[in-house]
Amino acid sequence: MREESPESQHNRQPDRARQSQACDADPQEAVQSQPAIEPAEPAESADEPTAAPAQVPVVAVVLAAGFGTRFDAQNPKQLVAVANKPVVCWSIEAFEYDPRITDIVVVVNPQVRDEVERLVDEGGYAKVRAIIEGGAERVDSTESALQMLADFGIPQDAKVLIHDSVRPFVERSSIDGCIDALDEFDAATVAMASTDTILITEDLGERKVVHAVPDRSDMFRAQTPQAFRFKTIRHAYELAARDPDFHPTDDTRVVVDYLPDTRVAIVAGSESNMKITTQDDLEMVKRFAFEATRKRAVDRVQGMVRPDEA
Repeated sequence: MREESPESQHNRQPDRARQSQACDADPQEAVQSQPAIEPAEPAESADEPTAAPAQVPVVAVVLAAGFGTRFDAQNPKQLVAVANKPVVCWSIEAFEYDPRITDIVVVVNPQVRDEVERLVDEGGYAKVRAIIEGGAERVDSTESALQMLADFGIPQDAKVLIHDSVRPFVERSSIDGCIDALDEFDAATVAMASTDTILITEDLGERKVVHAVPDRSDMFRAQTPQAFRFKTIRHAYELAARDPDFHPTDDTRVVVDYLPDTRVAIVAGSESNMKITTQDDLEMVKRFAFEATRKRAVDRVQGMVRPDEA
């Protein structure tokens, strides 16, 4: 992104400030040059007039660091256009236009970083506070984001929603469902009820055989976002880091495996919230673009209206 002088950094509006930051940057320098995600205001004392409860930050972490070798190693899928808009922009806008989201962090790999920075600048995505580099695996990218949030002093009770950028058409109802679920639970995940019977298998020589057939009514297909109170997901990753066999493929798995007493609520997903993995998937998601455009236009207008004006 553009380099700015200290004077222009000081004069710009805090809610529009962004800084690109590598994961190995000095946290103290980053804190000095970028406004931290603001913690909630302290509650008033009992002697003062009662005010509305303070709101904690609601941070969306958009993971766009995958290299997508199954898609096209020379053409990163997060930059491929669907209905004339890059996939990563569709995902960022899902959170940008939701008035309940306060901040966005985008995690990228070096291959796409410059282009994502340009797209964020051109799109005017005011909630994007930082673009940071992730790691070799998905969990590495999540850990990078969590470390950045910790360095900036995010409140322990902040709500963090972690989303795959290659699920460009997540519904606002799923995002808001995660935010609401965290009022009751410390973790939640968007998921779709399975319409297929799921088979649990085991190895028998070179062939897989059926070991069990669980009740289909209990089977769900995980989607994103996956949402957590910051202290919960941070602690789960701290415990997981001590395990040499730690190789989960999503963040809910980290909580389930390392904080087994923590209940993870299910939030309703949608067919439109599918993940782009192959070229065939890209063709399938194109049919969701028109409806997403209509819904997000409404979200954008509603987000411009203060609650007392609605």
